[in-house]
Amino acid sequence: MTSTALTPPDWPQCGHGSTTDTPGCPGRTVDPYPSCLAHLDPAVRAEYLDALAPGDDVDHRGTPFSEELLGRLLDAVRETDGGRPRFGAAEFSRARFTGAARFPWTVFGAQAWFAGALFEDRCWFSKARFTGDATFDGAVFHSSSTFDEAVFDANASFEDARFDGASFFDAVTFGSDAWFRRASFAGDSWFGSVGFHGDAWFGAAEFAAACAFSGARFRGNASFRRAEFRTDASFQASSYDGEAWFAGAVFHRDAHFGHASFPVAPALGPVVCAGELDLSAAAFGSPLIVEAAAGTLRCAGTRWAAKASLRLRYASVELSDAVCEAPLRISARPGPFTMAGPLAGEVAETVLAGRAPRVRIESLSHVDTAHLVLTDLDLTTCRFSEAVHLDQVRLEGDCKLATPPPGIRFSGRLPLRWSARRTLAEEQHWRAARGAGGWTPAPEGSAVVTPAALTSAYRQLRKSLEDGKNEPDAADFYYGEMEMRRNDPGRPAAERALLGVYWALSGYGLRASRALGWLLLAVAATIVVMTLWGLPEDTPEPVGSGTVSGTRLSWETHTPDPVDPDGPLTGRLTGERLDKSVRTVVNSVVFRSSGQDLTTLGTYTEMGARLVEPLLLGLAVLAVRGRVKR
Repeated sequence: MTSTALTPPDWPQCGHGSTTDTPGCPGRTVDPYPSCLAHLDPAVRAEYLDALAPGDDVDHRGTPFSEELLGRLLDAVRETDGGRPRFGAAEFSRARFTGAARFPWTVFGAQAWFAGALFEDRCWFSKARFTGDATFDGAVFHSSSTFDEAVFDANASFEDARFDGASFFDAVTFGSDAWFRRASFAGDSWFGSVGFHGDAWFGAAEFAAACAFSGARFRGNASFRRAEFRTDASFQASSYDGEAWFAGAVFHRDAHFGHASFPVAPALGPVVCAGELDLSAAAFGSPLIVEAAAGTLRCAGTRWAAKASLRLRYASVELSDAVCEAPLRISARPGPFTMAGPLAGEVAETVLAGRAPRVRIESLSHVDTAHLVLTDLDLTTCRFSEAVHLDQVRLEGDCKLATPPPGIRFSGRLPLRWSARRTLAEEQHWRAARGAGGWTPAPEGSAVVTPAALTSAYRQLRKSLEDGKNEPDAADFYYGEMEMRRNDPGRPAAERALLGVYWALSGYGLRASRALGWLLLAVAATIVVMTLWGLPEDTPEPVGSGTVSGTRLSWETHTPDPVDPDGPLTGRLTGERLDKSVRTVVNSVVFRSSGQDLTTLGTYTEMGARLVEPLLLGLAVLAVRGRVKR
């Protein structure tokens, strides 16, 4: 539609009340008279009105209408027996309605022009019917305007219209295209249950107060490009049979699309939403790209029937009960969104200024994650434990998880430090509930997950990464799995004790420094024992004895048993004995044979070293391999 609101008047004007400084009344003269309807002689006006019949054309451009004058005009074209007012072609462009403008039930049988009209008081078009094109381009509504249940059979244009009061379009039917481009709504605007049978154009429209399209049905394309919503906007239960264009739309507060239906929309956004962008229980039936910079993105119960990609900034994402029937990728976009075509340029994010652009996932509860791909996201607060098919989720890029508290803690009098690793939020909650300091407690009202459930979650995430050939990162989840098994009171005490030893010696085969530390301690202890008690006092020398019987010689050689060292311990700490102890221990542990005569205690010490120290060395090698394995 083309706006006519700003074109110069081209009709014969009344000029009533003109002076040298003012042009006078701009109303269209009533042929053949020189005055407009408002300024006609009362007798002539009555004669004109009496001559009108239902369905007649009228042309009252620029005419000022009081409530009484408009009522008389409508009565003049009213059908018999109190029926509906019926116009043919109706020209009210730039008309001025100084009182209430009441057009309820009015039928406009041909084109209706209200371009540039001024409604100074309330106006009603409830249940009106526009069978031809209806043009309200540039119209100004100073007070509330009501179009409830009106029917526009042809195009309806409200481009550049200004609604200073509340506007009601509930249950309106637009039979063809509806144009609201650059319209401004200063008061609440209601488009609930509206039926748009053609394309709906709201590009660059501005909604300064609450706006509701709840239950609206868009059978054609719906365009809200560059629209601005300064307060809450509701599109609850709306449906879009065609494409939905929200590129560049800005929501200063919340935007609700709960239970909305998008069967064929290929894209949603890029949009900017300072509050919550709610897609809960919305249904997307075709491949989709959602681009949004939002404070919160709520997708609880959202259904994706085809592959989809969510490219986000700033958002805290809630995915509980979402249904992914095809691959769904959620990723963080590093820079602002841009638009191509006539609206080319960067999408402004001023309503989100001062916030960190990192995208955070809050929950995957009851989500089937078999088709889910998470890329470059903050998962520090994400709840995984109740997800389905968690072993098939894919974590790509820089996915950040929570870590244990840094620094030294004390267990009794022993200084300890939490092992650095990636943890699930549920483990943070569980440890905080047990009184461990520095861990993040569960949000108020959230249940704390048991170690048994956490064991399963860690195991599935570990398998997911291992299936993706990412064994080094899978190691953290294996550590978490073993930690939960060790702390699970439902498991046998013997198993928990064995896991405790495994943890203490090598961090479940993942902490090389711990295994090497124990190895060095064991080697040092073995060397000390060998030096002090394991090596004999002197190296036994072979002793021979024999007899001669005739020409037969018999000779026997034997080595005496090693003699335990004697004397003070400090006297045994010689360089010679220490050197011999080191060579003995290294040979017995590495080469499995020392070839050294030892005391009884030394022999048993060597046997223990051969068993324990290679095991510790193997655990250290295993830990290193786990971190570098390809």
